[in-house]
Amino acid sequence: MNIQILGPELQGKEEFDGGKIMAQKPLGFSGQGAATVRLGPLFYWAWGRAEKAGGIGFHPHQGFEILSYGIAGHGFHRDTLGTESTLQAGDIQLMQAGSGMQHAESVEAGFESFQIWLEPYLNEAVRREPTYLLFKHEEFPQTDQEGVKVKTILGEGSPISQLVADARMLDVEVEAGATYVHRLLPNRTFAGLAIRGTGGSFLIAGQGPVPFVNKDFAIVQTEQADDVIIRSADETLRIFLIEVPTEVDYPLYNKAR
Repeated sequence: MNIQILGPELQGKEEFDGGKIMAQKPLGFSGQGAATVRLGPLFYWAWGRAEKAGGIGFHPHQGFEILSYGIAGHGFHRDTLGTESTLQAGDIQLMQAGSGMQHAESVEAGFESFQIWLEPYLNEAVRREPTYLLFKHEEFPQTDQEGVKVKTILGEGSPISQLVADARMLDVEVEAGATYVHRLLPNRTFAGLAIRGTGGSFLIAGQGPVPFVNKDFAIVQTEQADDVIIRSADETLRIFLIEVPTEVDYPLYNKAR
């Protein structure tokens, strides 16, 4: 099993609306500074935070499946499908861009979110009608056992059944001294971004602990089934996890570094 830990200096960066909105990008576009630009169908991952109220005007998307996950504050969405909606903490909005749509975003000061792009088979995706859906925090399955809280965003029990790309997403909180165990199968890539707490470590059978700290991006891959154990440090750790296939059976967009 292979584990990479990429600090913020190895992730991309971008600012919007004159620096009112700042984004750290574990996976970004070419030239934005990210050491890794894609993981299988996981095409883009931005962690945005707004110091001041700001926005991004109408801009186009096509083909990709784009999820926005509210972490704090309020964000506001408009699109050419006629949608107007508000994204709050814990909510997910899903745009399946299909044959093409445009949207605009505005945020209040203190807003924080992830925007994540997944790539289905684009030759088929661009033939589909574009859609927008908003899912509220309370719709998602959540568990709280032995110091570990898990919210399933994509996976068993999730209300998001429309997604074409293969992915699991989890929002996990691990109390100090507790552990979270994730079973990783071959041809699967497991990625995590630590967003709260001082950090923790990854533990793999037969290997020593691999430490990480807040804002680090972790990538885990294996050639055989194994357990990935995440242990918090000295305070509650919040880590956002995504699992995707390492390889897919359709051609992927050529995303240059």
